[in-house]
Parts: sequence; structure tokens; C-alpha cells
Amino acid sequence: MKDIAETAGVAQSTVSRILNDAPVLIRVSDETRERVRAIAEQMGYQPHPFARSLRGAPTMLLGAVVRDITDPFFAGAIEMLSLKAKAHGYSVVLGHALATADEAMALTAVLEARQCDAIVLLGDLREEPRLLDDLHSCHVPVVALWHGSEGPSLGFPTVSVDNRSGVRAALGHLTGLGHRRIAFLGPDVLGDIREREGAYRDYLVRARIPLGGRYIRHVPNTVDGAGDALCELMALPEPPTAVFAATDIIAVSVIHAAFVHDVAVPAQLSIVGFDDIPFAAATVPSLTTLKMPVERIVTAGVRFAIGRVPDSIPRLVYKPKLIVRASTAPPPHEG
Repeated sequence: MKDIAETAGVAQSTVSRILNDAPVLIRVSDETRERVRAIAEQMGYQPHPFARSLRGAPTMLLGAVVRDITDPFFAGAIEMLSLKAKAHGYSVVLGHALATADEAMALTAVLEARQCDAIVLLGDLREEPRLLDDLHSCHVPVVALWHGSEGPSLGFPTVSVDNRSGVRAALGHLTGLGHRRIAFLGPDVLGDIREREGAYRDYLVRARIPLGGRYIRHVPNTVDGAGDALCELMALPEPPTAVFAATDIIAVSVIHAAFVHDVAVPAQLSIVGFDDIPFAAATVPSLTTLKMPVERIVTAGVRFAIGRVPDSIPRLVYKPKLIVRASTAPPPHEG
């Protein structure tokens, strides 16, 4: 600011007030304001977040702790968070939790130390009670996105997808096509995915489809994680005619494994995913899936993070939308 003041021929206090849009005691002409801003831009001036925090001003930084940065779904969520934060003048500081409490706790401490105005959690970390206790002692607001739509309140604002509604739509689509032997493939470690498995079990009970647990397989949430599970399922005396995958990544893995093992999709096996990640429409065949309301969830999360929170602790849940593509069809005729 001193260099800008010398070049512009004004006082440093005037430069500070112009660049911070603060009121001035002596009127400053529009020409002077434009000259100061132009010189500041030429010199590459940037406000320092830590210096702003010492003055009690917002740093305009949001800290984001991501459960799994390798998941394409969260890559899209991070991009949306950055866009929505930028629209309010904020930048995002990113940290990867790897779904472990120790690393997530360390990250939240770092984000606090970097004077972030709020911390946004992306991905379900409800099964880490030490992390949640640590977050409750944070000196900045905490907002949780995609922390499941069921269970007790976390004690801070949450915005999630209605997993149960999504599973009902997916299975309703498959049973409407005539499928009765529907398998479930999903991870065994992620809380929001477990909600989808529970909803799958409940739906089959209500639909009077007595499958028990023989069509359920727990697999890694990776593009090559479903191969062995699909082989096991198709080797059953009565193999499934459809698979509901808890994520699109697993659904893509099933499509690939089906191709490798000469299982025709959807003629022999229909497949439904969950998330509608960008390349879900580009698989062969294109994937029927549940479109996650990413923009609505992130928009609400950013609104809560920057302080627009009602008196009660909000807990918003948005419904996903079924997107029917080419990976589902009526089951094959038997006999």
C-alpha cells in the first residue's frame, strides 16, 4: 500500500480506504479512486487474509475437508463449491481427509490456523466421533454436506441427499420392468452408502421379494472393484437379472466386468447407479442412474457457511432424480 500511495501521490490511509471500500473523511474523486485501483492492479496487490483477520475482518476463505478426493463425484462437488464460493467473493482452501479421523482433525486445525471463515465437510464422516467432537470445539462455523439423511443431528448445519427416496426410485424402475432378482453392490465403510443398502433391504421386504442377503456384495468404491463380486453373483443357481450399485463408480465397474465376462447389458443384466457423475452418460451402454442435486446442496451449504443460518440448526435434504438411459431393460425370458 505504501508503494501504491507513493506512485499515486496520495496518503497510504487513502489507499487503504479505497481498496477496502471504507468511508473517507475527505472526499476522494472518482479519478483518484480509479487511478489507485489501476496502480494496485499493475503492482499485483492482493489483500492478505491473515492481516484481514487481525483487523477482525473476514478472510474470505472457506476451508473444505473432503472424504475422498479420488472419487469423481467429489471432484465435481469441489468444483461446484469453488464456483458458489467465488460468487460470494470467497476462495476455497482444500484438504483431503482420506476418511480417517486423525487426518481430518489435523486438517481442521490447519484450516482454523489459516484463518478460514468456515469449514465445509464433503462426505459422510459420522462414524468418526472424535472428529465430530473436535469440530464442535472449532472457533468457526462448520457445515456438513453429504452426511446422510438419517440419524441424529450432528449439532451443526447439514445438507444431504434423500438416499431412501433415491433407492425407491431406482428399485421401482427395475421392478416396474419386471425384475425380481436384484443385487446390491456397495462399499461397507461409508455411512451414507449404508443408508442406501438399508433402503434396498427395506424395499425388497415391502415388495415381498424374499432375497435375504444372498444378492448383497460389499466392494471397493473403485472402477475395478466389482469384478469378483459380479462373477460370484452370475455363478449363483438363480443369478440376478439386475444390479443396483450404490455409486456410479461401482456401476461403471459392473459394466466393465460384464463386458469382460460376456454378460450382455442390459439383455442379461440391467444396471442402475447413483450420482450421475459426468461420464455416466458416456458408458456403453449409457448408465441409468440417480442424478445428485449437487448444485442445490452446495448452494445451501455455502449460504450456511457464510453466516446466513436460521436460529435453529438447519438440516436440509434434497431428493435425487432418476435418469433412465440404456443400461436397463426388462429381464431376459426364462425357460
